[in-house]
Amino acid sequence: MNNILEIKDLCKSYDSFKLDNVSFSLPRGYIMGFIGQNGSGKTTTIRTILNMAFIDSGTITVSGLDSVRDANKISQKIGVVFDSTYFALHLKAGDIERQLKPFYDSWDTAKFYSYLTKFSLPTNKPISEFSKGMKMKFMAAIALSHDAELIILDEPTSGLDPVARDELLEILLDYVSDENHSVLFSTHITQDVERIADYVTVLDSGKVWYTGTKDELMNDFVILRLGNNEITDEIAQKSLNIVRHETHCDALIRQKDIPIKSGNFVYEKASLDEMLVLIARKGEKR
Repeated sequence: MNNILEIKDLCKSYDSFKLDNVSFSLPRGYIMGFIGQNGSGKTTTIRTILNMAFIDSGTITVSGLDSVRDANKISQKIGVVFDSTYFALHLKAGDIERQLKPFYDSWDTAKFYSYLTKFSLPTNKPISEFSKGMKMKFMAAIALSHDAELIILDEPTSGLDPVARDELLEILLDYVSDENHSVLFSTHITQDVERIADYVTVLDSGKVWYTGTKDELMNDFVILRLGNNEITDEIAQKSLNIVRHETHCDALIRQKDIPIKSGNFVYEKASLDEMLVLIARKGEKR
């Protein structure tokens, strides 16, 4: 399979945090949801992809190019949408377009203004007067106007109203429809991932907890609802985590690992939200 992004054994250490041998790949033409609790390493990983942070070890390639050796070439192939704008807010769309145009070999002014029209963005107002949803769509217009092969988004839908979120997700779905473009979509809003992602990578404390297709993840894991006295040694051993509540226990377990003799137990498919909560509370298993 043709991967647009490949990360192998990525390590990056700070005083109180470490990315520990992070590895995953994103096939061309697909959307990957990149999720995990605060502090799991999502933003650090994105910063290393963008060469905003130096890696300690490991490799990152974008469209077959090395992230360090070929950084300038990669910058032409990546579009970025952060959770806040990084432009001078007194500028208007045309001012910013004129500043950005020289940096991109494939910049298309006509396409840029067509996206402003498509996204109903004004050209006669400074960015300071844009709503957050308008700012997100403006950054998407920039990313789409220089023929980026990969768009990376870091918490773009946080704080958006439902209509603006829906519009941005539709933009991403349209972007990958030609099967040549891909999206790495970091977010805390797991409902957005469940809606549009083809692949999911879950980080936990700087390590990859899962990477693969969304369907496999959603079909593989279930939550076993247990009474407080129903946790057997087998369930304790096979569960990824067990969280005790006052009246019952929740065990995150692969469906294939549910004990055969558990016919009376109740289990449900786990949502991404529920998985993240149970993963985060892993210290409670007992």
